[in-house]
Amino acid sequence: MSWIGLLLVGVGVTDLVFSVRPSRVLPEVLGSAAAVLLALAADLTGPGDLLALAFVVAVVLAWGQTVTWGLGQGPPWVPLVVLGSGLTVLLLVSGAAGPAGGLVATWLDGTSLTVLDDYDADRAMLLLGVLLVQLSTGNVLVRLVLAATHTVNPARHGTPSDPGTRLKGGRLLGPMERLFIVCLGLAGQVTAASIVVAAKGLLRFPELQSRRDQERIHRLTEYFLVGSFASWLVALAGLVLLG
Repeated sequence: MSWIGLLLVGVGVTDLVFSVRPSRVLPEVLGSAAAVLLALAADLTGPGDLLALAFVVAVVLAWGQTVTWGLGQGPPWVPLVVLGSGLTVLLLVSGAAGPAGGLVATWLDGTSLTVLDDYDADRAMLLLGVLLVQLSTGNVLVRLVLAATHTVNPARHGTPSDPGTRLKGGRLLGPMERLFIVCLGLAGQVTAASIVVAAKGLLRFPELQSRRDQERIHRLTEYFLVGSFASWLVALAGLVLLG
């Protein structure tokens, strides 16, 4: 699963960099560099590993470019297909990956973090990628799903007509919620994770019902439901990969 970890790290770094410093090329370049450096640190230098790494870099670069396009004037489903196809290919060939080791394995052997005691280098890389994706990438995926389902208009992002500007805090609460769900799931507390999901709906309900315009209420409710389920699926997909 180390190759999937490399892809998730590359995509996660790309979106984190873009959230801090929006640029047309820099984020995906740094994301690709992070994947390459991690592969070298894990001693993934066999012929198959290098071929997979080249594929990872290509997907990360394509992701960065198509996200900007898809959230602008292009179809929002294109970056979803790029990432989904990349993950599918790597899942199908993941058994051919060489064993990760190198500096990553050395660090795991010497770390005092007891939560990583049962992790080998391959699973640790996957864990890093999953956690990174819960941050900015999760928000990007939610926006793409909302745009692809015509729940929002990407061109109105950040404007008064964007439902997200009226449901404040979602872009901050989303990553916190996804990380919380992943951590609870890894700890075996699936029931507690479901309580978090239910609590979010209860807390948002008064805000959704506070609007007098029925059409606006329906629009906000649709935005909340589609966005929330897409966000939860990102966290659950991470748990499935780690399981």
